[in-house]
Amino acid sequence: MTARLQLVRALLAAGALTAASVGAVAVTASAAPAPDSPKTRIVGGTIAHTADTPWAIALNNSGSPSPSGQWCGSTLVAANKIVTAAHCAQEAVSTYTAIQGRDVLTASGGKESKISNIWVDPEYGKQPGHDVAVLTLATPFTGVPTLALETNKAADAAGAASVVYGWGATEGTGPEDTFQKVDAPVLGDAYCEKAYASQGYTADGEICGGFEAGGKDSCQGDSGGPLVLNGRLFGVVSWGVGCADAGNPGVYAEVATYATALQAQIG
Repeated sequence: MTARLQLVRALLAAGALTAASVGAVAVTASAAPAPDSPKTRIVGGTIAHTADTPWAIALNNSGSPSPSGQWCGSTLVAANKIVTAAHCAQEAVSTYTAIQGRDVLTASGGKESKISNIWVDPEYGKQPGHDVAVLTLATPFTGVPTLALETNKAADAAGAASVVYGWGATEGTGPEDTFQKVDAPVLGDAYCEKAYASQGYTADGEICGGFEAGGKDSCQGDSGGPLVLNGRLFGVVSWGVGCADAGNPGVYAEVATYATALQAQIG
């Protein structure tokens, strides 16, 4: 199991069944390897454009092994706030840069901001799920459209047509460091509870999305990025086993479960 930050998915798989075991493998600033390698992006997707989804924010880090600095994805939910995965937010605040409006991370253009504050769900690492964080931008992305949070927990009905966005691994199905999107329809909690019976999938706080046959999925480097349904932030890219493998769909933090805590940080 790997996080959709490269290594955390592997770590969480070994110990997510109990609060104690999750805590033992939770990513920390001192223990976590870098989330991604330069080889990683969305699998089986199509080219997307940040002009169409301006709230999709790349989250770079100075410790990334990628020459572009690519680390994770995130979502602009207020002019000065982005939502990402907790496992993406374990490094020193000074090492992060948020980038808005840049389709190809090796190019220039768009807006940039350093991060002034990091809030990580305090239950992350203590029990399954809770893989959400809110980062405060030092320089607000004023005038950029934001994405509202999904607050309805019933939105995760099997078959719901959600879409995931990111700059992460393509496994050869697309260009590197390039913004892409892919369909990730909801498969339902029952499917993932069975598929990930030994990996600690929790229906209370996670969404199971993708295709039973595989072929299309989020992947390493997409961690923290938006899963969107009906114009709302429905999920946050979290973990899975492999990328786009049959029987191993992507797992996303369910925003509706954490919406109250997130909104308290967003203000």
